[in-house]
Amino acid sequence: MSITINHISKSYKNVQALKDISFDVKAGELFGLIGPDGAGKTTLFRILTTLLIADSGKATVSNFDVVIDYKKIRNSVGYMPGKFSLYQDLTVEENLNFFATIFGTSIEENYHLIKDIYVQIEPFKNRRAGKLSGGMKQKLALCCALIHKPEVLFLDEPTTGVDPVSRKEFWDMLKRLQQTGITILVSTPYMDEAALCDRIAFIQNGSILEIDTPKAIVKHFSKTLYNISADNMYQLMESLRAYEHTYSAYPFGEYVHYSDNRIDFKPNELNDYLKSKDLNEVTIELTQPTIEDTFMALAK
Repeated sequence: MSITINHISKSYKNVQALKDISFDVKAGELFGLIGPDGAGKTTLFRILTTLLIADSGKATVSNFDVVIDYKKIRNSVGYMPGKFSLYQDLTVEENLNFFATIFGTSIEENYHLIKDIYVQIEPFKNRRAGKLSGGMKQKLALCCALIHKPEVLFLDEPTTGVDPVSRKEFWDMLKRLQQTGITILVSTPYMDEAALCDRIAFIQNGSILEIDTPKAIVKHFSKTLYNISADNMYQLMESLRAYEHTYSAYPFGEYVHYSDNRIDFKPNELNDYLKSKDLNEVTIELTQPTIEDTFMALAK
């Protein structure tokens, strides 16, 4: 295993950020830690990258203990924190040279690792990092995390605040990096990115809810799911939440994803109920659950 986590717990005063977390990440795997802000993702990343010490439990990265072998881990991993943390007043090239020098290497020595990414920002190599766009900052941070040829790459919400096109480009880059043999642990609040991972772990309020492949996770959704729409989405949500037979109802794009708590659910009865609430243009259609639906059900 590239990463092993055994019964890790961590608290900040009266807030327990992690509660008895355990899972493994295989060598060469692209593993996703999926959950909302405040779920405990960043705390776990900081423990695994030796920036925090857990209250209890043990963890290893590349067979190195995160407490005893912290120096070895720092030399063998790449870490891209959620907040852009490079030197804003240094240029793109100066930042990259700085991080290469820290690890006793050079841009030329490991250029093959960053080439696909760096060519996109090289035209701006003399621009200060603080003046880059969000997508360009993201690419520079990834280059700096890769320049010393790490065995394991930690990416903490790398696409937060980045436009959809840059998000797609970033995940294409991750897939190419994975082919070089690098183990990647990435956290994200975006459920659509979860489907791009080999395996995912749902985390909520410091606890792991489920771990499996994206396809297997979706199969865990046990209810029949419906897309429901009407002429007034706000009133639709309020009416469904007040309906006595509602198991779950939450917005999903232009629809409300709805599941009923009855085995013999009859759409016509729900349709009549919604019309009695002065809703028009009501549609009720079967739909397939997504990773997000499964997370919502597990977190319920």
